[in-house]
Amino acid sequence: MMPQPQLETLLQAADGLIFDCDGTLVDSLPAYADAWRAAFAASGKVMDTAWHADRCGLCETQLMEQFEHSNQVTLDRPRVVATMRQHYLANLSRHLRELTQVSAIARRFAGVKPMAVASSGSREIVLHSLAALGLVELFDAIVTFDDVGKAKPDPAIHLQAAQQLGLPPERCLVFEDSAQGLEAARRGRLPVVDVTRLAQP
Repeated sequence: MMPQPQLETLLQAADGLIFDCDGTLVDSLPAYADAWRAAFAASGKVMDTAWHADRCGLCETQLMEQFEHSNQVTLDRPRVVATMRQHYLANLSRHLRELTQVSAIARRFAGVKPMAVASSGSREIVLHSLAALGLVELFDAIVTFDDVGKAKPDPAIHLQAAQQLGLPPERCLVFEDSAQGLEAARRGRLPVVDVTRLAQP
């Protein structure tokens, strides 16, 4: 676990902050699991919740590829994505909740340090998720898979976020929860905090 004094040192040293969305600022796992289960149903296969939980850091394309491989099916990918997004957005208020341990940091530094969201999710879902919890206005930039065409662990999303903040990547502190996100930050040489290892306040 990362002790609070160590986190505070990192926060004060950074010129800007970059946050992942899903699993970092917002708990969207139940919403995504429900939406993907509904979307994959047309394939005749049932998505296991544990299977999805093990892959929650993947972008839409990566997840569909793995579902096809695991179940030996070929998906109508545009239809699956459309169904998933429609289902997610329709059930947003029922499933979504704020991860206050991390969002409190964003609220604390809003207007104090430049801040961005960097997510492998779609722009539509990320914006709606943040707006639903009153978080979207905290950030100076929001960068998603739709903006760069590359998902984590490629560092492109983090690097684009730093660029939009007008800062060198190494001066931005990143907050991530997934193996893909942590690797992306390291590849981009951005200092990163694993939010799953933060000490409870």
